[in-house]
Amino acid sequence: MKITNFLVLSFFLFAFTATSIFPRAVHAEAVIDAFGDEVRTGDRYIIGAASNDFAVTSSSIICNSDVFLSPMSHGLPVIFSPVVESNDSVIHEDSNLNVDFDAATCRMAGVSTMWKIEMRPTARGFVVTTGGVAGLNRFKITKYEGGNNLYQLSYCPISEPICKCSCVPLGKVVNRLAPSTVPFPVVFVPSDRASKIEYKMM
Repeated sequence: MKITNFLVLSFFLFAFTATSIFPRAVHAEAVIDAFGDEVRTGDRYIIGAASNDFAVTSSSIICNSDVFLSPMSHGLPVIFSPVVESNDSVIHEDSNLNVDFDAATCRMAGVSTMWKIEMRPTARGFVVTTGGVAGLNRFKITKYEGGNNLYQLSYCPISEPICKCSCVPLGKVVNRLAPSTVPFPVVFVPSDRASKIEYKMM
């Protein structure tokens, strides 16, 4: 009994000491848009290529469409929301996110515009498409090395409790957004200000 009490006391002493000495986890940095403002949950953004060539969009059908890359002027707004609900309206780096196209016609028809990953034999691999379910299709935004306010998108498969699989970067594969070994550097532009910026590698 004395040994047990000693071990319990030692554990609590270590826990107290660790809390006092070791630094606490730092909240991931906020994602910043092309104008230097924080990206926020529920706001509408155009995902633009830093090279000024492409924007993320869907096909002309929009509903039940793969995610394509097209000229910047044809970009379709997306909305980010955290997988785990939070009172914080700011989108942070490395947070698990749902990504939805903002397409009212699809919502009215009861069609999901949420992103997911799906196999496409015609594309010879997996691609980002729509029709996802909240919480089951997780994406992340992480910093892209090489410029200010440049980011990359990744898909994070749900694998618990079997394993903890790494997130897979998304890149430009032909004309689609898809898992790739070459990340696709992007910027986030508020949709109501998209005509006011020139997209360049910063």
